[in-house]
Amino acid sequence: MREISNVILCGLGAIGTIYADLLQNCEGVDFRVLVDEYRLERYTENPIEYNGKPLNPTYVLPSETNFKADLVIISTKMPGLSDAICKLKNFVHENTIILSLLNGVESEKIIAEFYGRERLLYSYFIGHSSVRVGNKVTHDGLNTIVFGSDCPNDEENVRVLKGFFDRTGINYEIPKDIVHSLWLKFMLNVCANPTTALLRMNFGEMLRNKRFMELSVKIMKEVQAVAKAEGVNNTEIMVDETLASLKNMCPEGKTSMLQDVESGKNTEIDMFAGTVVRLGKKYGISTPYCEFLLEMFGIIHENQNKKLGKMITK
Repeated sequence: MREISNVILCGLGAIGTIYADLLQNCEGVDFRVLVDEYRLERYTENPIEYNGKPLNPTYVLPSETNFKADLVIISTKMPGLSDAICKLKNFVHENTIILSLLNGVESEKIIAEFYGRERLLYSYFIGHSSVRVGNKVTHDGLNTIVFGSDCPNDEENVRVLKGFFDRTGINYEIPKDIVHSLWLKFMLNVCANPTTALLRMNFGEMLRNKRFMELSVKIMKEVQAVAKAEGVNNTEIMVDETLASLKNMCPEGKTSMLQDVESGKNTEIDMFAGTVVRLGKKYGISTPYCEFLLEMFGIIHENQNKKLGKMITK
């Protein structure tokens, strides 16, 4: 019976650190983290601390050729995806399963163009991302990988991955319609991430503000329209489902995009509102609210980059 033994992770960020901690000491798992030479030196000299303990997985460079992965987990941010895809090529074999835990609805398509659709399962992360201050990372243990496929030919890969998660204790869900579930998370991200980041509001403040929620629904309807054009099933219930999900958010919680803006980082606005705008143009669907969000974050990014440039030249 086919099993997953060799695993490689690309991306030691807010999500990647969670699974590096889970897998680095798993019996029967040869686990590696893919890094470049700069990160190898940095992590070796100053190891990441995860919930107070050093994170010391086995690191591997892109040039190495003696390790083939049964499972690849990509947990970079979208701007790093193309680089990650190229650096992983020495580690992928015929039966490798690839999971992308990136936000959005485009990463699987991009990976499939390089490695083939047969290696991909749809997947995403739900739960609380870890919080990082310097090299110290903390996480409260709330994490789940949602995965599955809309293709009958992927049934074996789904079964093999389920067995691996059962064996290693990784939390997971396998929804009946993974594409619908993926778009639901996308709708939540598009309506909540950019708006809370612009207005500097946490989930509780968002939910208590009537006009904020009215705006969020207008954004949701743009996502709903392009999802229907993309062939997603049951789009008519997506807005109500997303509103229900928002009500379950921790009131004091902040979206990842708000945290990026507060820390002066560029955001994933192109992956959220940008995707909606591009699909809207493709199908002739009006997306004025997402277009506005793109413009506003263009201004924010330009201002942040100017500040960064001044800091570098000092």
